[in-house]
Amino acid sequence: MTEKLRSALDQIDDPRRELGRKHFLNDILVISIIAIISGAETWNNIEDYAKIKESFLRSFLRLPHGIPSHDTFNRVFSIIDPEQFEKCFIDWFQSAVKIEMGEFISIDGKTIRGAKSTGKKSPFHIVSAWASKANLVLGQVMTDEKSNEITAIPQLIEILDLKETVVTIDAMGCQVEIAKCIIDNEADYILAVKNNQKTLYEDTEFSFSKTKTDKTHETIEGNHGRIETRVCCVITDLKDIEFKAKWKNLKSIIRIESTREFKNSDKPMEQATRYYISSIAPQQNIFKKQLGLTGQ
Repeated sequence: MTEKLRSALDQIDDPRRELGRKHFLNDILVISIIAIISGAETWNNIEDYAKIKESFLRSFLRLPHGIPSHDTFNRVFSIIDPEQFEKCFIDWFQSAVKIEMGEFISIDGKTIRGAKSTGKKSPFHIVSAWASKANLVLGQVMTDEKSNEITAIPQLIEILDLKETVVTIDAMGCQVEIAKCIIDNEADYILAVKNNQKTLYEDTEFSFSKTKTDKTHETIEGNHGRIETRVCCVITDLKDIEFKAKWKNLKSIIRIESTREFKNSDKPMEQATRYYISSIAPQQNIFKKQLGLTGQ
């Protein structure tokens, strides 16, 4: 594993002048990553960790002048190319973590609480890719405006190896170019549909009002004093989807109706209906496996 990490980080350019350079860039980067994984939070923490684990580190690093100082770690990370580092780190991470075929990858944007710029709260957003079964964040892209998530999502998809996975995104990510980007990267998609795609939403809603569903599945869950019932229906007859050709590999539309009842409470029953488009047909094994769909 350490050899894979060293090999990945060897691709990063060293911007330092050769004169006075005492430590190998690869040594500095590897120590930093291992220390942070082990709980280090500051440059001083990284130096302290490295000194305690020096004999271990010397088993696979060169360290010709011993352990770098905390100032050296700080300076190096302030001048290396962050995008190059991110790509190399993700390449290593994905080689170390096995993502199964059909894994659901949820892409979502979150605002950083308390982020400030020039004395005011600043709407910084992180767009993350979360692997549900692996229980890991695979990658992140930062954007300073929530609307920029639309451009950040394809960037994130491009830097990740999502082959043979299923990418799920909320309504903001339901865009023609994002669907195309997912398919071009050999993955499938399930995209939430709301009124930001008004024609698609109305066509999908209309389809479920008049077209027989191909598959239906019901789940019932009870916890935290409530019972939630979900009914998932799928249609592959897309004759009423007006602009279906522009959504690359569109094969099905999905409706999920959920009902939430509260035990020992006067709270009224809650009902919601959500719609999705997908590049997966219900007869595909991946659909059956993930949603448990059976015949009506």
